[in-house]
Amino acid sequence: MKLYVPFIFAALAISLLPSQAFAQSEPKSEDDQKATFETITFMSGDMLKVTADLYLAHKDKATPLIVLCHQATWSRGEYREIAPKLNAAGFNCLAIDQRSGKEVNGVKNQTFMAASAAEKPTGFVDAEQDIIAAVKFAKENYAEGQVILWGSSYSSALTLRIAGEHPDLIDGAMAFAPGEYFKRFGKPDDWIARSAKKISDPVFITSAKNEYPRWKSIFEAIPGESKRKFVPETKGNHGSRALFERFDDSPSYWEAVDRFLDQFKPKPE
Repeated sequence: MKLYVPFIFAALAISLLPSQAFAQSEPKSEDDQKATFETITFMSGDMLKVTADLYLAHKDKATPLIVLCHQATWSRGEYREIAPKLNAAGFNCLAIDQRSGKEVNGVKNQTFMAASAAEKPTGFVDAEQDIIAAVKFAKENYAEGQVILWGSSYSSALTLRIAGEHPDLIDGAMAFAPGEYFKRFGKPDDWIARSAKKISDPVFITSAKNEYPRWKSIFEAIPGESKRKFVPETKGNHGSRALFERFDDSPSYWEAVDRFLDQFKPKPE
């Protein structure tokens, strides 16, 4: 069963729908105020309810859609500033709460809360099924065109794994600060690199400058000529937060992102 909670209504119904109103009850940035989104839910592979923000700026289902995944201890709030810019660039977006996370920008991770209440595991590896479910849900309901999977920190590594293991699910992958983060969860040292060898779709990887060694071998494992990387000349930042306006070097990241995404934009007839 899919539950839709429109953003414009949620602010009026906080007392009636507290579990859906966390994101709307906090002060909002200028970009957040401009954003048009609705908070929705769908089911993960193990029937856990996943919460997401749907930024459906373009009604044509042929519009390319980006599934946005957050970094560790965070939530879908990571994209409140980023998603509107992607909308303006011609993309629809679905920003999800994975079960491994907590809160950022005043937005609580409701998937984590649901998983904790249900006594389900909330490790990095456990979140993979949430991401796969999000892509499938987007394709079934909103995206008849290309789907790009975008991850931040641990979820960017899972994005690359999904790109390699499930090539039919997505059309491109974007990874902000990936790495082999999963040894403590019982996975091999090269768990992500093994999947990277199977990637056939276009891939973009970036991070803070000093993080490049963490993903250099992963990038090199990806075959073909459709992979792109951006290593900033400045210090940079970890994960998708590198795109936040408050950082002086964010424009350089955005330029690299725009160059990569240009191949997915509908071409004028």
